[in-house]
This record gives sequence, C-alpha cells and structure tokens, in this order.
Amino acid sequence: MISRLNGRLIEKNPTNLLIECAGVGYDVKISLNTFSALPDAEAIVLHTKLIVREDAHILYGFATKEEREMFGHLISVSGIGPNTALIMLSSMTPDDIAQAILSEDVVSIQKIKGIGTKTAQRVIIDLKGKVSKMELGTDNIFSSNNRNRFDALIALVSLGFDKKSAEKVLDKIDTGTQTIEQLIKEALRLL
Repeated sequence: MISRLNGRLIEKNPTNLLIECAGVGYDVKISLNTFSALPDAEAIVLHTKLIVREDAHILYGFATKEEREMFGHLISVSGIGPNTALIMLSSMTPDDIAQAILSEDVVSIQKIKGIGTKTAQRVIIDLKGKVSKMELGTDNIFSSNNRNRFDALIALVSLGFDKKSAEKVLDKIDTGTQTIEQLIKEALRLL
C-alpha cells in the first residue's frame, strides 16, 4: 500500500492536503498536529496510511512515523474509526495519548470529542501492551513549547480568529516560556 509520499505541496488545509507526486495529485486527510508541523515549503515528505473501504480509498497523512503508528493502533480498537482517530491525534500528540494509555488516564482520553467512558477504557485496555513497545519522544517534533503554541492557536481559531492572523501574532509573542493561558491572553490583546 501507499506508506509515504514525497512530493510538491499544492494545497494545505487544517483537515487535508493536496500533494503532487510524479504528476499525480493525492488528496490526504491529516490531523491538526500534522497540519501545524508541516512546513509551507513546496517539497514535503508525508508518512501515510491507505484505508480501503467499500465505497472509497482514503489516504491519511502524518508528519512522523510515530503519529502514523499511533493512528494504526487507534483504528485497531473496536469503535474507533479513522476519523475518530484523526480527531484524537488532533486533540493530543502521540506522546500524550501514549502517556494517557500507560497511566490509565481515562479522563484525558474522555475529553476528546466523540470519546465516551467505555471507549476510553477500551482504548486503554486494548492498547496498553502495544503502546508500551512504541518508541515515542526520540524523534518527536512536538516539544512542550510547540504544544503550548499549538493549543493556543487551536483556541484562537475556535474563538473565530483567522488562523494566519493568529499565527502571525503568536510568532511575535511566543518566547517558548509562556503557558497556554499567557499566550492566549497576549494574543487576544493584539488581535
């Protein structure tokens, strides 16, 4: 199957990308973590997972192999489909999900839209053994500073601010030491 794309970025949206590889344009669904991690440069490399359904072939893309691996683990859980897995990976980084699973933190997993108590418990039970074998954090592009900035950006966009404007403001004010709350408050004053 298709497990990696190396090509030219044509379009970049929070939910999908259009990548041209050897003259063929691939529409790829992505998480918000991948969206914020990928550069706006033309040449990109994307790790992918192809899901074949009765009515469609859907390509999902990830900035890191770890995120793709976590996606594969999540969709193996009964009751979690590819779209729910993408929502989970948009809400939490692969490291955060792994930590929540290993520490049996049902509440953190339950905070994700569309995940109830039973599903959160099933995720923990089904994936605890698999996640403990994953190598997370070694080549992780999501540092805590990036995570704070990412969370602040998501909050500002959900409040109705334009993503590009919010990014510009965060570029100006982000020193890498602020909390999410500080970033949001400072950004709200400037927007």
